[in-house]
Amino acid sequence: MKVKNKVFVVTGGASGLGRELVLRLLDMGASVAAVDINAAALEELTRQVTHARARLSTHVVNITDLPAVRELPEKVISLHETVDGLINNAGIIQPFVKVNELEEAVIDRVLKVNFYGTLYMTKSFLPYLLKRPAAHIVNISSMGALVPVPGQTMYGASKAAVKLFTEGLRSELLNTGVRVTIVFPGAMATDIVKNSNVAQPSLPMQDAQAQGSRSMKVLSPKEAARIIIDGIEQDRYRILVGSDARMMDWLSRLNPRWAAELIYRQMQRLLSR
Repeated sequence: MKVKNKVFVVTGGASGLGRELVLRLLDMGASVAAVDINAAALEELTRQVTHARARLSTHVVNITDLPAVRELPEKVISLHETVDGLINNAGIIQPFVKVNELEEAVIDRVLKVNFYGTLYMTKSFLPYLLKRPAAHIVNISSMGALVPVPGQTMYGASKAAVKLFTEGLRSELLNTGVRVTIVFPGAMATDIVKNSNVAQPSLPMQDAQAQGSRSMKVLSPKEAARIIIDGIEQDRYRILVGSDARMMDWLSRLNPRWAAELIYRQMQRLLSR
């Protein structure tokens, strides 16, 4: 589906990858309803958009608040007349600790934002998308849904749930005009750690990047947004963003046990602190 002259809803649209998705969609002639819990960041986004402000609306919504999410489609349609696409981008990580040390409230928040937020948004907008001649749903999963990352087990579980939910949804919608895409981003230079209220660790893969390793290239959000939107226009089923995501996808299918133990060795130093 070509994005020009279409209306997209983007969650987590005020920062990081979400902001770059919003900006690229606007640059390509789409209209966008940017959804975020951070009102100040949405205001900054509006100030940043000067060339296409008439095609941008902002909505302060907590995607884990089901009543608020259910009201959102009509609010978007009242401003944009219709809705053609939904990009479920909002997500958070967990503190870098083992499951045994993770507080239940943190587990609950990660699952609610990453999985239930995606589910609530999809359920709320799908009836409207089904009325369109062509529409698209894009769910952002993670490289962590392909291989287990110790210290991010619940984050990975939530993103694995997004993966299978998206794959099942796509199969259910094959005979409709709604296309569904699952995205697996690798390492990106975003504020997800800060936005998740998690202390910033020095990860082994980041250390390797600092030493000039080419095998774990960290993409910019702008480049990731370009890859994702190109995939939307090509109606792609799966989008792997970054060389690390492509490598982990290949390793997880070739030898999942070896891939899991490789990541364990990378994370062992961090978790032993």
